[in-house]
Amino acid sequence: RLPGPLRGALVLSIYLINTSFWLLPLFSLTLLKFCIPSPAFRRFVTRVLHGLVAQWVSVNNLTQQLFCDTRLEATGLEQLRPKGWYLVIANHQSWVDILVLQRVFNRRIPLLTFFIKKELIWFPLLGQAWWALEFPFMKRHSTAYLKKHPEKRGQDIAATLKACEKFKHQPIALMNFIEGTRFTPEKHRRSGSPYANLLRTKAGGMALVLSTVGRRLHRILDVTIVYPDGPKSFWEFACGKIDRIHVQVDQIPVSPWMMGDYVADRAFRRQFQAWLNGLWTQKDRRISALLAASRKAESRERAHSGTAEAPRTEELLSNQR
Repeated sequence: RLPGPLRGALVLSIYLINTSFWLLPLFSLTLLKFCIPSPAFRRFVTRVLHGLVAQWVSVNNLTQQLFCDTRLEATGLEQLRPKGWYLVIANHQSWVDILVLQRVFNRRIPLLTFFIKKELIWFPLLGQAWWALEFPFMKRHSTAYLKKHPEKRGQDIAATLKACEKFKHQPIALMNFIEGTRFTPEKHRRSGSPYANLLRTKAGGMALVLSTVGRRLHRILDVTIVYPDGPKSFWEFACGKIDRIHVQVDQIPVSPWMMGDYVADRAFRRQFQAWLNGLWTQKDRRISALLAASRKAESRERAHSGTAEAPRTEELLSNQR
């Protein structure tokens, strides 16, 4: 039992040592991969690299279990395959979400592959590791920027399609945070979101992934992450200040209708958006139900604790008399 800040410093130190340890073989193999142009050899090296990352995640997960005191409750993980093809979508509230997803899915499905903001390639150590693993780096343009520079319109779509082309030759678990950013009360207010616990959906990236690799996908994994005490920072998580995390995974079959032309077919675009908004409505209700159930459970625990304390208090008073 260590004080929170000391525990957090220890956890971060282990993360740093673990990351540094695996970076040397990762970068060495990456250099070899780019020096030898054989496609078969490159695919082999990619599988080895993914194995190294799985080991890195396993050590991080063990560190969390030993020091963070967080009870992770996950459902819906049946029949997942390490060599399957998946599109993973989830709500997004904190950097902790990524650690939670890695902990839940490590070795159950292929390496989680994220669309990364292009600016994060300069993030120390991890940015370069993502580049070595060929994570797709995306430069997203804001609506205001596109109004000033209409010639840039469509670049995001082209970059997404180009990234997806790389994933046609090996099993993947492509991760997409559908809301496009982390949930905050301010973002929720400004966006005019129709949901109580979520931001508006951004369907384009998901639809383009499905149109490119949808025929290879086994399932869409719709992940709901709930922090009963509210989302906290990465530092608070490392300090052991998150008691419980609920994770529910819904496995959705991939249907042929999902692979339409999102860019050119307006009717399909509306259909896809309506379907995704329906998923988000269900997720919003699920989060509200889980939060309500958690509050009730905490109330019962407090009531039980108070009932248990009462006889001992009376006994002490009796002994004093």
